[in-house]
Amino acid sequence: MEKFIPHEKLSKRKKRELNTKKRRTWGALNPVTRKPKNPKAYVRKKTRRWTDDGASGSFCYKSLNLKSRSVDAD
Repeated sequence: MEKFIPHEKLSKRKKRELNTKKRRTWGALNPVTRKPKNPKAYVRKKTRRWTDDGASGSFCYKSLNLKSRSVDAD
């Protein structure tokens, strides 16, 4: 029977061996992916609303309220 030695007084190699024996795996479960999203956090990637009103696609003089000028030749 081995004499009991506290964990703090063990050598670095022995501590590593004991820690690896105690350590277990999560298996198929990934704890990082199961963490819920923070609802208060700022989300940079927001969904964009694309509309088909045509205002952004074509240029219209009527929207600028410009009056046409006629140039009279003298």
